[in-house]
Amino acid sequence: MLSPQWLDELRARITLSSVISRTTKLQKAGHEWKACCPFHNEKSPSFTVSDQKGFYHCFGCGAHGDVIRWMTDQRGLSFMDAVKELAAEAGMEVPAPDPRAAQQAEQRATLNDVCEAAQQWFVANLTGERGTRARDYLASRGFNSRTLERFGFGYAPVDRQAMKAALSHFEEPLLIEAGLRIAVDDKEPYDRFRDRLMLPIQDARGRVIGFGGRILDSDTKAPKYLNSPDTPLFDKGRTLYNLHRAGPASRQTNRVIVVEGYMDVIALSAAGIEDAVAPMGTALTERQLGLLWRMVDTPILCFDGDSAGQRAAMRAIARALPLLQPGKSLGIVHLPAGLDPDDLIKNSGIQAMEDLLHSPSTLLDTLWNAERDAQPLHTPEDKAGLKARLMAHVDAIEYSDIKALYRRELLEKFSAFAFPPRAPRPARAQRDWKSGFAKSAPPPLSPEAANRLRKVIEGGSRDILASAVLAGLLRFPDQIAAHADELSRFAVADKKIGPALDSLIEAAEMLDPGAKTPISAPAGLSAPLDKARFAFLREGTDPHEAREVLAEAISLLVERPALEAAISAATARFAIDPEGAFAEQKRLRERMLENQQRLGQMASKRAAGAAHDNSGDPQAGGNSEADETTD
Repeated sequence: MLSPQWLDELRARITLSSVISRTTKLQKAGHEWKACCPFHNEKSPSFTVSDQKGFYHCFGCGAHGDVIRWMTDQRGLSFMDAVKELAAEAGMEVPAPDPRAAQQAEQRATLNDVCEAAQQWFVANLTGERGTRARDYLASRGFNSRTLERFGFGYAPVDRQAMKAALSHFEEPLLIEAGLRIAVDDKEPYDRFRDRLMLPIQDARGRVIGFGGRILDSDTKAPKYLNSPDTPLFDKGRTLYNLHRAGPASRQTNRVIVVEGYMDVIALSAAGIEDAVAPMGTALTERQLGLLWRMVDTPILCFDGDSAGQRAAMRAIARALPLLQPGKSLGIVHLPAGLDPDDLIKNSGIQAMEDLLHSPSTLLDTLWNAERDAQPLHTPEDKAGLKARLMAHVDAIEYSDIKALYRRELLEKFSAFAFPPRAPRPARAQRDWKSGFAKSAPPPLSPEAANRLRKVIEGGSRDILASAVLAGLLRFPDQIAAHADELSRFAVADKKIGPALDSLIEAAEMLDPGAKTPISAPAGLSAPLDKARFAFLREGTDPHEAREVLAEAISLLVERPALEAAISAATARFAIDPEGAFAEQKRLRERMLENQQRLGQMASKRAAGAAHDNSGDPQAGGNSEADETTD
C-alpha cells in the first residue's frame, strides 16, 4: 500500500502539463493551460490544466483529476501501472507491497460500501412516513427539491437499533468502524445518529466518508449538530465539507468562502453561491488551510457577527499566522450581528451577501480591530497590554519578511491610537536674522534647565537609555517635534528624567541641528561624553540610519513605564484572578525582556561598528567602554 505522503511527493515531482501535452495540444492561458477536452467532443476549449494546483478540469463534461488520474483515465493504465511509470520518470522507487497496508486498503473499500449503503437508507427514510418532521424542517428553510437531492438530505429514525436491522448484510464491527454504531463496554451497540436530519460528508472525489446530523427536537439536551467520529475514512481535521462541489466552482470565481457550518454552505448554494465550504464543527486546522490555499491565494472566512463569530475569526487567524507565505493570506467577512448567511440573504437579498464578500477585511486589519476592542483601553497599563498582545501575534509569524511588515504596520496603528497628535503650541514672535522677518520665538533655556540636561547626559543619571536618548535628541533636534507626544507622556510618568526632558522639549526650537556640538554655546551645554553606545551618538553615522535607531530607542524608553505599571497591575490581580494575572504578567515580562534584548543589540552593533572603524589602524586598541552591556 502506497502512503498518501509518498503519492503527494510523486505528484509534486511531476509537472502535470508536461504529461498531458504529450497527447493533448495545450495553449498557455495566464498561469494555467487550456485545450479542447480530450474526454468529449467540443469546438471551443473548456479543458484547463493547472500545474500550481496539480489538477486538470473540464467545465464541459466535468472530467477532473491529478496526474495519476490522467494516466488511468486517458491512457487506460491501472493505478499501479500509472504509478510505476510516473515514479520511473520522477526518479522515485515504488515501495514494496505491505500486506498489512493492503488489508487496510481493502477495509477502507468495504467502509466506503457501508457509508454508501447508509446514505441510501437515510434518503429513503426522509421520503417515508418516519421522515415527516425532517421534511417539515426542510420546508421551513425554503430548500427546493433540487437542493435536497444535490446535497443528499436524509433522516435517521429514533429507534436505537434501526440501522442494524436495515444494514444487516454488513457485520456489526464494520458498522462500528464506520462510525455509524457505538459500542460501550459490554452493552449492546446502538445507532449513533437518531432522530436527526442527515447529511453525507464527502471527500474530494465525492465519495461518502461520514455524516453530519442536525437535531430536530429543540427541547432535548443533545448537541444540535453531531458529526461522525474520526475513522479510517473520515478525518475531521483534513476534511472540508462541500469541497468536491466548491473546487470546480472556485476555478470560475477565483475565490473560496469558508462558513461556520454545512447548513450555511447549503443556504449559500441554494442562493446561487456555489464556492463555499465549511470545517467539521471545529476551528480551521493547518491541513484545511493548506487545502484552501491550493485553491486560491486569499480564501474568505465568513463568520457570524456575534461574539462566537469573533472568537472563531481569532482562532482561524492564530492558526494561519505561522503558515503565512508571500501572496497567501485570508480575507475576513463579519455578518451583521445576529444573522447567519441564510438570514442575511432572506432579509436583504443575495446582493447584500455579495457586497460583503466583495470587500473583505484583511487579516492584519481584523487582528488589529479584534485586539483593540477586546478590552477597555483607558490607562497606560491597558494600552501596554494591547501592544504586548499584538507583538505576541507577530512573533507567531515564521516568514521573516511578513513578520517584519506585520510588526511595522501594527506598531504604526498602535502609535496612532495610543499617541494622538497634540494641538500646536501658540507662536511667539522673534526676529529671523537671515530674512529680517519676525517668526515664533521659543522661551529661553534657563541655567537650571541646562544644568539638569548636563547632569543626565554626562553621568548624573544611571539610566543609560534615557541619557542616550537625551543626547541623541540634542544631536538631532528635528526629532524632538516628531516624537513630542510620546516624550511628553513619558516626562509625566518618569519624575527623574521628566524635568530634563520637559526642558529639552521647550528648548527644541533653539537647538541647531547643523552644529558640531549638540547645542549652541550660549545655552551652557557641552557635547555628551564619548561613552556613547548607540549609532545615533557616533560621528560619521549616516543621518538617516541614526534617526531610525534614535526612533527605536525612544520607543523603548517611552514603553518602559507603561510595561512596569502593567506588570504591577497584573500582580495586584493575583488574588482575584490568579490564572489570568499570571498569563498577563508572563506576556508583559516577555515583552520587557524583548526590549532589553533589542537594547543589547544596539550596543552590539555599536561595538561592531567601532571595531570595524579601528580595523585599519594596527595600533588601535579595543574600547572597554564600548564592550559594556547596556542592561
